[in-house]
Formats: sequence, C-alpha cells, structure tokens
Amino acid sequence: MKTLFLLFDSLNRSALGAYGGAVPTPNFDRLAARSAVFDQHFAGSLPCMPARRDMQTGRLNFLHRSWGPLEPFDDSFAGQLRATNTYCHLVTDHYHYFEDGGSTYHTRYSSWDFIRGQESDPWAAKVTPPLEAFRQQYHPLQFEDHRNGHRLQGMINRTQVRGRNDFPVVKCVDAALQFMQENRDADSWCLQMETFDPHEPFHSPPEFKTDETGYEGPTLDWPRYKEVDETAEEAAELRANYAALVRLCDSELGRILDALDQTDGWQDTAIIMTTDHGFLLGEHGWWAKNRMPFYNEVAHIPLMIYHPQINADGGMRIPALSQTIDIMPTLLELHGQTPGQHVCGRSLLPLMRGEVDSVRDIALYGIFGGAINATNGKYSYFRYPPDMEASPLFEYTLMPMHNRSLFTIEELEPATLERSFGFTRGAPVMRLPARADAKRSPRQGGFADTQTVLYDLQSDPHQLTPLDLPEIEADFCNRIVAEMTAHEAPAELFDRFDLSQA
Repeated sequence: MKTLFLLFDSLNRSALGAYGGAVPTPNFDRLAARSAVFDQHFAGSLPCMPARRDMQTGRLNFLHRSWGPLEPFDDSFAGQLRATNTYCHLVTDHYHYFEDGGSTYHTRYSSWDFIRGQESDPWAAKVTPPLEAFRQQYHPLQFEDHRNGHRLQGMINRTQVRGRNDFPVVKCVDAALQFMQENRDADSWCLQMETFDPHEPFHSPPEFKTDETGYEGPTLDWPRYKEVDETAEEAAELRANYAALVRLCDSELGRILDALDQTDGWQDTAIIMTTDHGFLLGEHGWWAKNRMPFYNEVAHIPLMIYHPQINADGGMRIPALSQTIDIMPTLLELHGQTPGQHVCGRSLLPLMRGEVDSVRDIALYGIFGGAINATNGKYSYFRYPPDMEASPLFEYTLMPMHNRSLFTIEELEPATLERSFGFTRGAPVMRLPARADAKRSPRQGGFADTQTVLYDLQSDPHQLTPLDLPEIEADFCNRIVAEMTAHEAPAELFDRFDLSQA
C-alpha cells in the first residue's frame, strides 16, 4: 500500500464545499467525491504539536502534558511503520517540529524535507530589519518592532516571498510530487505532506483574494488571539485573507490530485486528509483558538479518507463519531499493522467497510490547563474547574520542553518521580507543578469565558444558547470519567473538575 497523509493546519470545516462551506474549494470537493467524508470528526489535544502527538500516538495527551515532544515511551505510527519496512517520508513547512517542543517528531520518519519560511520560522536573517518600512506596510495589530514575540520574524520572512513559487505551501507540494514521482514504482510507503497553511498569517498570492471588504489600510492578515474589537472592514479583511489562503491550499491540493490522475495512482494509493483544529474568525466574538471555549469552529474538523479497495465506486458519508487519535491506528491498518496496547484510538476503516456502526460514543478534547470538553455528536459539553486557580495542576514528562524553550530551573526544582502510569511502560516520569508563568499555550492571554455549559448541536448548531439539563450533564460526567480513566488521567484532575474517579 502507498499512503498520502495530507495534513493542513487550521483548516476550517466551514471553509470546504463538501461540508457546505462558502469558499469555492473544487479540489477538496474533488477529493471528497472519491472519499469517505466524516461528518462527526473532532479534535483531541490542542493546539499544533499536542494535536500531532495525538495523531502519532493514538492517545490524548492534554490530560498529562502541555505542548511538548514525543516521549520515549510513546507509540508512533511513523516509528512503527518504519520498523516494519514501510518507508515513511515527511514533507513539512511546519517549523514547530524543529523547535524544542517538537524536536522528536520528524526523526521517527525514514527521511524528511523541511521547507523554510512559515510564520516566525527563524529563517531569513536580518540583523537590522527595516522597521519603519514595516511600520508603513503592516497594520498596527500585526506590526512588531522587537524580537521577543514572533511577528517581526514573520515580516522578515515575507521579504523573501516574491512570487507564487516562493510560498512554502507551493514548495511543500513540489517536494511531495517529487517524492511521488521518484517512488511511483515502489510499494509500501507513507508520505506525510503537511503544510502550515491556512494557519495565520493569512498570506497568499494576490490572485487568490477575490472578496471585496471595503478595507483600504495596510496589510492586515494576522489576527491576535483575542476578542473581536476591529472595525467591520478590518474583520472582513481578515476573513477574506483566510479565504484566499484556503483557495491557495485548494489549488495546491489539485496538483497532487492531478498527479494521481496522470499516473493512475488512485489504483494503489490511499489518502487521509485532515487538520489539527479549526480557527475562529469572529464567531462568538473571538479570533483564533486556545483562550476561549472550544466551540465547534475550533473542535469540529474535516476528515476525508480514500481507499482504493473501498472507495473505488465513489464517495460516502460517515456519520459516526471520530477524532484525531483515530488517525494513528487507521494509518497502521492501511499498512497491515496493529496498534499497541496503550493506543486508545480506533481504526476508521471498519466504518468505511460497513463492518461497524461506531468506534466511540464520546470524544474528549481540550488544551492542557483548560476545560475538559466532550461531545457525543448530539450535544457538546464544556466543563471547567469551579475555580481555575484553586486546585493544583501538574505536567508529567521526561522531555521538559515548552514550545520554544526548555523548562526553567525553577520549574524543574520541585520535580518528583511518578510511577503510577501504565502507558509509560514502567518508566518513571517527572511530576512538575505547572507554574502560571510557564511559557506554554495559551500565550496571548489567559483562559476566558470559563463557564461550564451544555449545547444541543442539532437544535443549536452555532452553540449560542446553553442548556440546563442535569440528566444529560450527569451522563456526560460519567462518560468523561470513563474516558479519563481509560487514558489514565492523573488523580488530581478528577478533583480539579469535581468528578468522582472511577
């Protein structure tokens, strides 16, 4: 089997035609027409690298850990496939793999290709950047004149993007097509082609922006993680630039599908296309993710799977509940492998073959230190601690790294060893108090709107009117406890969320 694992970052379900989206996406729709389109697919651990750890390992990690590397005890689909003679190649411009907090992911693959220049990738070197020129070029919301953040590096990187072929997503697809061409006669390979786009900043060639917004100011395509307080024209400009970047991603996906058409690759190549999470574009009065409740704009995400033996006669819709941890065992089954005993995800191929009607009855999702969120497909439930600061919170790790830095000595000094987790396979892990000033997400402000709420997704799909249904909430709590127990959640989390440990 040959497999293409196509991973886009922050690809909103609502942007795709196959899900009723308003942005023209003929190539995503073209893939959907051949694929199983999953209608109830949800995120797991957020944001970027925690989501990728879910996909690599088939386990939720936000219950134990913030953003961090793969651990020595983690299962890895790439590592397992590589060990069983399936060649795994990674093409990515997702620069977080090459920072402290993502440093053990890419080395699980047989080979990798890193495309430079996305967002604040420390790529283009400019000792004295043209700050005054940048100040004129960019909106004050995204201009930055210091290196303590990451927007200045992003502006410097963009000076190197002079035409469409310079955009990292285009270079990613170039590299993927080269791998496909050079290995078209080989079997047993898995190519993960992922791109940071359409993650912010929403930078794309001008021809992809077709929406008139009435905005006439300097470049505005990089929203902050905050409540909406922009003018109507500014908000429309940000949304239009996101849509333009989705169109660019769609166009680049089309090049991959064209290559499959030209080589008859549909006969022996499976495809999984998904994202890590969505992105709020002003819905619920918010931009972005992480800080606010994980509404469905963030948590309910697209998934399409094509299998040459299952989808040969056309696409299908899958109504069953699934989430990111199910990607790992699905990839393994595509290559004839089975997951280990600590994998909590389930292969989705039996759903496609019609052998089962469901693989799970609940999906938990969230970010370390935030709410425990859950859905059964009919309702969504956000459960916050009664007091976000009152109960202790700990990180469990052998890899003490944040997004872009190591844990500080002050964070490490009170460490103790924890030996109670079965998924660490006998290895102790450090138990570290999670300091409020730690350099972890959310980093553009603390958590907001921390109210426990229940929504009916069928009668209230936009999650605007919370419900007071104690019996439904009690049932969610019981199912959350069971799922937390299956993932060996730390004992203090049950107390933190006022739940009785099973």
